[in-house]
Amino acid sequence: MLGDFAEHPLVIGHRGAPGYRPEHTTASYELAFALGADAVEPDLVATRDGVLVLRHENEISGTTDVSGRPEFASRRTTREVDGRALTGWFTEDFTWAELATLRATERLGALRPLSASFNGRYPVIRLRDLFEIVDRVAAEQGRMLRLVAEFKHATHFAGLGLPLDDLFAAELEAAGWGSGDDRLIMESFEPTLLDRFAERGLRGRRVFLLEDAGAPWDLVAAEGRGAPGFDRFATEAGLLSLARRFDGVSVGKARLLAPPRTEPNADRPLVGAELVDAAHSAGLEVYTWTLRPENRFLAAERRRGASRAGIGDWPGEFRQIIETGVDGLFLDHPDLGVVARSLAE
Repeated sequence: MLGDFAEHPLVIGHRGAPGYRPEHTTASYELAFALGADAVEPDLVATRDGVLVLRHENEISGTTDVSGRPEFASRRTTREVDGRALTGWFTEDFTWAELATLRATERLGALRPLSASFNGRYPVIRLRDLFEIVDRVAAEQGRMLRLVAEFKHATHFAGLGLPLDDLFAAELEAAGWGSGDDRLIMESFEPTLLDRFAERGLRGRRVFLLEDAGAPWDLVAAEGRGAPGFDRFATEAGLLSLARRFDGVSVGKARLLAPPRTEPNADRPLVGAELVDAAHSAGLEVYTWTLRPENRFLAAERRRGASRAGIGDWPGEFRQIIETGVDGLFLDHPDLGVVARSLAE
Protein backbone atom coordinates (compact mmCIF):
# COMPACT_ATOMS: atom_id res chain seq x y z
CA MET A 1 0.00 0.00 0.00
CA LEU A 2 3.01 2.28 0.33
CA GLY A 3 2.76 5.39 -1.81
CA ASP A 4 -0.67 4.65 -3.33
CA PHE A 5 -2.36 7.85 -2.16
CA ALA A 6 -3.90 9.98 -4.93
CA GLU A 7 -2.17 12.98 -3.35
CA HIS A 8 1.23 12.83 -1.71
CA PRO A 9 1.74 13.61 1.05
CA LEU A 10 -1.76 13.14 2.40
CA VAL A 11 -3.18 16.32 4.00
CA ILE A 12 -4.97 15.31 7.20
CA GLY A 13 -7.18 17.72 9.10
CA HIS A 14 -6.00 17.25 12.69
CA ARG A 15 -9.28 17.08 14.65
CA GLY A 16 -10.85 18.86 11.71
CA ALA A 17 -9.70 22.44 11.15
CA PRO A 18 -9.20 23.76 14.71
CA GLY A 19 -7.20 26.73 13.47
CA TYR A 20 -10.57 28.10 12.36
CA ARG A 21 -13.31 26.27 14.32
CA PRO A 22 -13.29 24.45 17.70
CA GLU A 23 -11.75 21.02 17.32
CA HIS A 24 -13.81 17.85 16.98
CA THR A 25 -16.99 19.64 15.92
CA THR A 26 -19.14 19.15 12.84
CA ALA A 27 -18.17 22.61 11.62
CA SER A 28 -14.46 21.86 12.06
CA TYR A 29 -14.61 18.60 10.09
CA GLU A 30 -16.77 20.01 7.31
CA LEU A 31 -14.46 23.00 6.96
CA ALA A 32 -11.39 20.75 6.81
CA PHE A 33 -12.79 18.97 3.77
CA ALA A 34 -13.89 22.27 2.21
CA LEU A 35 -10.30 23.51 2.58
CA GLY A 36 -8.97 20.51 0.66
CA ALA A 37 -8.10 17.95 3.35
CA ASP A 38 -7.79 14.38 2.05
CA ALA A 39 -8.63 12.97 5.49
CA VAL A 40 -9.61 14.03 9.00
CA GLU A 41 -8.38 12.71 12.32
CA PRO A 42 -10.69 12.24 15.31
CA ASP A 43 -9.50 11.29 18.79
CA LEU A 44 -11.73 8.56 20.22
CA VAL A 45 -12.68 8.13 23.88
CA ALA A 46 -15.60 6.28 25.47
CA THR A 47 -18.63 7.22 27.52
CA ARG A 48 -19.92 5.25 30.48
CA ASP A 49 -22.49 3.58 28.24
CA GLY A 50 -19.97 2.61 25.57
CA VAL A 51 -20.40 5.34 22.97
CA LEU A 52 -17.26 6.53 21.17
CA VAL A 53 -17.11 10.33 21.28
CA LEU A 54 -14.66 12.76 19.70
CA ARG A 55 -12.53 14.57 22.26
CA HIS A 56 -8.83 15.30 22.57
CA GLU A 57 -8.72 13.44 25.89
CA ASN A 58 -11.14 11.72 28.22
CA GLU A 59 -10.67 14.71 30.58
CA ILE A 60 -12.91 17.33 28.97
CA SER A 61 -12.68 20.53 31.02
CA GLY A 62 -10.41 22.14 28.40
CA THR A 63 -12.55 21.27 25.38
CA THR A 64 -16.14 21.71 26.62
CA ASP A 65 -18.20 23.99 28.86
CA VAL A 66 -18.58 21.26 31.50
CA SER A 67 -16.81 23.24 34.24
CA GLY A 68 -19.53 25.90 34.05
CA ARG A 69 -22.44 23.47 34.20
CA PRO A 70 -23.73 23.27 37.79
CA GLU A 71 -25.63 20.03 37.14
CA PHE A 72 -22.29 18.29 36.60
CA ALA A 73 -20.26 19.94 39.37
CA SER A 74 -20.27 16.75 41.44
CA ARG A 75 -18.64 14.80 38.58
CA ARG A 76 -15.33 16.61 39.08
CA THR A 77 -12.85 14.05 40.37
CA THR A 78 -9.25 12.89 40.30
CA ARG A 79 -8.30 9.83 38.28
CA GLU A 80 -5.09 8.09 37.35
CA VAL A 81 -4.81 7.82 33.57
CA ASP A 82 -1.78 6.10 32.09
CA GLY A 83 0.16 6.54 35.30
CA ARG A 84 -0.68 10.22 35.80
CA ALA A 85 -3.08 11.76 38.30
CA LEU A 86 -5.52 14.13 36.58
CA THR A 87 -8.31 16.22 38.07
CA GLY A 88 -11.36 17.22 36.08
CA TRP A 89 -14.36 15.73 34.31
CA PHE A 90 -13.99 12.43 32.44
CA THR A 91 -16.04 11.00 29.60
CA GLU A 92 -16.30 7.62 31.31
CA ASP A 93 -18.35 9.25 34.09
CA PHE A 94 -21.02 10.48 31.65
CA THR A 95 -23.61 8.82 29.47
CA TRP A 96 -23.82 9.91 25.85
CA ALA A 97 -27.14 11.64 26.57
CA GLU A 98 -25.40 13.76 29.20
CA LEU A 99 -22.38 14.59 27.04
CA ALA A 100 -24.69 15.58 24.19
CA THR A 101 -25.87 18.54 26.28
CA LEU A 102 -22.35 20.03 26.43
CA ARG A 103 -20.91 22.56 24.01
CA ALA A 104 -17.41 22.46 22.55
CA THR A 105 -14.67 24.99 23.20
CA GLU A 106 -11.35 25.43 21.39
CA ARG A 107 -8.51 23.91 23.42
CA LEU A 108 -5.94 26.43 22.08
CA GLY A 109 -8.29 29.37 22.24
CA ALA A 110 -5.75 31.70 23.86
CA LEU A 111 -3.63 31.45 20.72
CA ARG A 112 -6.57 31.28 18.32
CA PRO A 113 -9.21 33.91 19.04
CA LEU A 114 -10.89 33.26 15.68
CA SER A 115 -11.55 29.64 16.53
CA ALA A 116 -12.44 30.51 20.12
CA SER A 117 -15.03 33.03 18.91
CA PHE A 118 -17.13 29.98 18.00
CA ASN A 119 -17.01 28.51 21.52
CA GLY A 120 -20.37 27.28 22.72
CA ARG A 121 -21.96 27.09 19.26
CA TYR A 122 -21.42 23.41 18.54
CA PRO A 123 -22.25 20.25 20.49
CA VAL A 124 -19.97 17.34 21.29
CA ILE A 125 -20.34 14.68 18.58
CA ARG A 126 -19.89 10.91 18.27
CA LEU A 127 -17.83 8.79 15.91
CA ARG A 128 -21.02 7.72 14.15
CA ASP A 129 -21.74 11.39 13.38
CA LEU A 130 -18.34 11.74 11.75
CA PHE A 131 -18.89 8.64 9.61
CA GLU A 132 -22.01 10.35 8.28
CA ILE A 133 -20.05 13.55 7.53
CA VAL A 134 -17.33 11.66 5.65
CA ASP A 135 -19.87 9.73 3.57
CA ARG A 136 -21.95 12.81 2.78
CA VAL A 137 -19.08 15.13 1.88
CA ALA A 138 -17.34 12.44 -0.20
CA ALA A 139 -20.52 12.13 -2.27
CA GLU A 140 -20.80 15.90 -2.59
CA GLN A 141 -17.18 16.39 -3.62
CA GLY A 142 -16.92 13.23 -5.73
CA ARG A 143 -13.64 12.04 -4.22
CA MET A 144 -12.41 9.51 -1.69
CA LEU A 145 -12.15 10.97 1.79
CA ARG A 146 -10.35 9.11 4.56
CA LEU A 147 -10.76 8.87 8.30
CA VAL A 148 -7.69 8.55 10.55
CA ALA A 149 -9.01 7.27 13.88
CA GLU A 150 -6.74 7.82 16.90
CA PHE A 151 -7.56 5.74 19.96
CA LYS A 152 -6.78 7.33 23.31
CA HIS A 153 -5.97 5.46 26.54
CA ALA A 154 -6.96 1.98 25.39
CA THR A 155 -5.52 0.20 28.44
CA HIS A 156 -7.31 2.63 30.77
CA PHE A 157 -10.66 2.10 29.08
CA ALA A 158 -10.22 -1.67 28.91
CA GLY A 159 -9.74 -1.65 32.68
CA LEU A 160 -13.12 0.05 33.00
CA GLY A 161 -14.83 -2.62 30.90
CA LEU A 162 -14.88 -0.38 27.81
CA PRO A 163 -12.56 -2.10 25.29
CA LEU A 164 -12.05 0.34 22.43
CA ASP A 165 -11.57 -2.39 19.82
CA ASP A 166 -14.99 -3.89 20.60
CA LEU A 167 -16.67 -0.50 20.56
CA PHE A 168 -14.97 0.53 17.33
CA ALA A 169 -15.85 -2.68 15.49
CA ALA A 170 -19.49 -2.17 16.44
CA GLU A 171 -19.41 1.46 15.25
CA LEU A 172 -17.91 0.45 11.90
CA GLU A 173 -20.62 -2.10 11.31
CA ALA A 174 -23.41 0.27 12.35
CA ALA A 175 -22.10 2.98 10.01
CA GLY A 176 -22.08 0.66 7.03
CA TRP A 177 -18.28 0.57 6.86
CA GLY A 178 -18.30 -3.16 7.59
CA SER A 179 -14.86 -4.24 8.82
CA GLY A 180 -13.16 -1.19 7.32
CA ASP A 181 -11.59 -0.52 3.92
CA ASP A 182 -9.08 1.75 2.16
CA ARG A 183 -10.74 4.83 3.63
CA LEU A 184 -9.72 3.84 7.14
CA ILE A 185 -6.45 4.43 9.00
CA MET A 186 -6.23 3.35 12.65
CA GLU A 187 -3.53 4.77 14.92
CA SER A 188 -2.54 4.41 18.55
CA PHE A 189 0.34 4.91 20.97
CA GLU A 190 -0.45 1.40 22.27
CA PRO A 191 0.75 -1.32 19.87
CA THR A 192 -1.24 -4.13 21.45
CA LEU A 193 -4.47 -2.34 20.51
CA LEU A 194 -3.36 -2.27 16.87
CA ASP A 195 -2.62 -5.99 17.12
CA ARG A 196 -6.16 -6.60 18.37
CA PHE A 197 -7.58 -4.80 15.35
CA ALA A 198 -5.72 -7.26 13.10
CA GLU A 199 -6.88 -10.23 15.16
CA ARG A 200 -10.50 -9.11 14.71
CA GLY A 201 -10.03 -8.80 10.95
CA LEU A 202 -10.51 -5.03 10.78
CA ARG A 203 -9.25 -3.71 7.44
CA GLY A 204 -7.39 -0.46 6.87
CA ARG A 205 -3.93 0.82 7.63
CA ARG A 206 -2.65 0.36 11.17
CA VAL A 207 -0.20 3.05 12.27
CA PHE A 208 1.89 3.10 15.46
CA LEU A 209 2.34 6.54 17.01
CA LEU A 210 5.84 7.32 18.32
CA GLU A 211 6.05 9.92 21.07
CA ASP A 212 9.22 11.98 21.40
CA ALA A 213 9.95 10.39 24.79
CA GLY A 214 8.66 7.76 27.19
CA ALA A 215 7.22 4.32 26.46
CA PRO A 216 3.86 2.90 25.32
CA TRP A 217 1.57 2.67 28.31
CA ASP A 218 0.25 -0.78 27.43
CA LEU A 219 3.81 -2.13 27.47
CA VAL A 220 4.61 -0.31 30.73
CA ALA A 221 1.48 -1.78 32.31
CA ALA A 222 2.51 -5.28 31.20
CA GLU A 223 6.30 -5.14 31.63
CA GLY A 224 6.99 -2.37 34.11
CA ARG A 225 10.13 -0.25 33.92
CA GLY A 226 11.75 -2.65 31.46
CA ALA A 227 9.25 -1.82 28.73
CA PRO A 228 10.85 -0.61 25.49
CA GLY A 229 10.69 3.13 24.94
CA PHE A 230 9.48 4.90 21.82
CA ASP A 231 13.09 5.69 20.86
CA ARG A 232 13.85 2.00 20.50
CA PHE A 233 11.18 1.68 17.83
CA ALA A 234 12.71 4.61 15.90
CA THR A 235 15.95 2.72 15.20
CA GLU A 236 16.51 0.74 12.03
CA ALA A 237 16.01 -2.54 13.90
CA GLY A 238 12.94 -1.15 15.62
CA LEU A 239 11.35 -0.07 12.35
CA LEU A 240 12.01 -3.49 10.84
CA SER A 241 10.26 -5.13 13.79
CA LEU A 242 7.26 -2.80 13.41
CA ALA A 243 7.02 -3.55 9.69
CA ARG A 244 6.19 -7.15 10.54
CA ARG A 245 3.13 -5.94 12.47
CA PHE A 246 1.89 -2.62 11.12
CA ASP A 247 1.50 -0.51 7.99
CA GLY A 248 3.08 2.71 9.19
CA VAL A 249 4.46 4.91 11.93
CA SER A 250 3.50 8.42 12.87
CA VAL A 251 6.13 10.60 14.53
CA GLY A 252 6.17 13.97 16.23
CA LYS A 253 7.63 16.53 13.85
CA ALA A 254 10.59 17.08 16.20
CA ARG A 255 12.03 13.77 15.01
CA LEU A 256 11.96 15.03 11.42
CA LEU A 257 13.35 18.49 12.21
CA ALA A 258 16.24 17.23 14.39
CA PRO A 259 19.74 17.81 12.97
CA PRO A 260 21.27 14.81 11.18
CA ARG A 261 23.28 12.40 13.29
CA THR A 262 27.01 13.08 13.01
CA GLU A 263 28.07 9.60 14.11
CA PRO A 264 25.89 6.66 13.02
CA ASN A 265 24.93 4.45 15.93
CA ALA A 266 22.56 1.52 15.51
CA ASP A 267 21.16 2.05 19.01
CA ARG A 268 20.29 5.73 18.52
CA PRO A 269 16.91 6.75 17.08
CA LEU A 270 16.88 7.88 13.47
CA VAL A 271 15.86 11.43 12.55
CA GLY A 272 14.87 13.44 9.50
CA ALA A 273 14.99 11.93 6.03
CA GLU A 274 17.13 9.09 7.39
CA LEU A 275 14.19 7.94 9.55
CA VAL A 276 11.75 8.23 6.64
CA ASP A 277 14.07 6.38 4.26
CA ALA A 278 14.63 3.55 6.73
CA ALA A 279 10.90 3.21 7.37
CA HIS A 280 10.15 3.17 3.64
CA SER A 281 12.85 0.56 3.08
CA ALA A 282 11.15 -1.59 5.72
CA GLY A 283 7.80 -1.14 3.97
CA LEU A 284 6.29 1.34 6.43
CA GLU A 285 4.47 4.57 5.63
CA VAL A 286 5.43 7.64 7.66
CA TYR A 287 3.11 10.33 8.99
CA THR A 288 3.98 13.35 11.13
CA TRP A 289 2.19 15.64 13.58
CA THR A 290 1.34 18.43 14.16
CA LEU A 291 2.15 21.16 11.62
CA ARG A 292 1.00 24.57 12.88
CA PRO A 293 1.86 28.11 11.70
CA GLU A 294 1.97 29.94 15.03
CA ASN A 295 5.32 30.91 16.54
CA ARG A 296 4.45 28.91 19.65
CA PHE A 297 4.75 25.69 17.66
CA LEU A 298 7.47 26.48 15.13
CA ALA A 299 11.15 25.70 15.48
CA ALA A 300 13.01 28.66 16.98
CA GLU A 301 14.65 29.69 13.71
CA ARG A 302 11.24 29.84 12.01
CA ARG A 303 9.60 32.23 14.47
CA ARG A 304 8.88 35.82 13.47
CA GLY A 305 8.32 38.50 16.09
CA ALA A 306 7.76 38.11 19.83
CA SER A 307 4.12 37.06 19.90
CA ARG A 308 3.48 33.37 20.58
CA ALA A 309 0.29 33.65 18.53
CA GLY A 310 2.06 35.40 15.66
CA ILE A 311 2.48 33.63 12.35
CA GLY A 312 6.04 32.61 11.56
CA ASP A 313 7.82 31.01 8.60
CA TRP A 314 5.44 28.10 8.33
CA PRO A 315 6.10 27.62 4.58
CA GLY A 316 9.78 27.02 5.31
CA GLU A 317 9.13 24.53 8.11
CA PHE A 318 6.36 22.70 6.26
CA ARG A 319 8.53 22.43 3.14
CA GLN A 320 11.45 21.08 5.19
CA ILE A 321 9.19 18.36 6.58
CA ILE A 322 7.67 17.48 3.19
CA GLU A 323 11.15 17.16 1.71
CA THR A 324 11.93 14.30 4.09
CA GLY A 325 9.53 12.21 1.99
CA VAL A 326 6.72 11.72 4.54
CA ASP A 327 3.45 10.18 3.37
CA GLY A 328 1.01 12.18 5.51
CA LEU A 329 0.82 15.50 7.36
CA PHE A 330 -1.44 16.31 10.30
CA LEU A 331 -2.35 20.00 10.32
CA ASP A 332 -4.67 22.31 12.27
CA HIS A 333 -5.02 24.48 9.15
CA PRO A 334 -5.53 22.00 6.28
CA ASP A 335 -5.47 24.70 3.61
CA LEU A 336 -1.88 25.53 4.55
CA GLY A 337 -0.97 21.89 4.00
CA VAL A 338 -2.50 22.00 0.53
CA VAL A 339 -0.49 25.15 -0.24
CA ALA A 340 2.75 23.71 1.16
CA ARG A 341 2.30 20.52 -0.84
CA SER A 342 1.81 22.47 -4.07
CA LEU A 343 4.91 24.59 -3.38
CA ALA A 344 7.00 21.46 -2.82
CA GLU A 345 5.99 19.85 -6.12
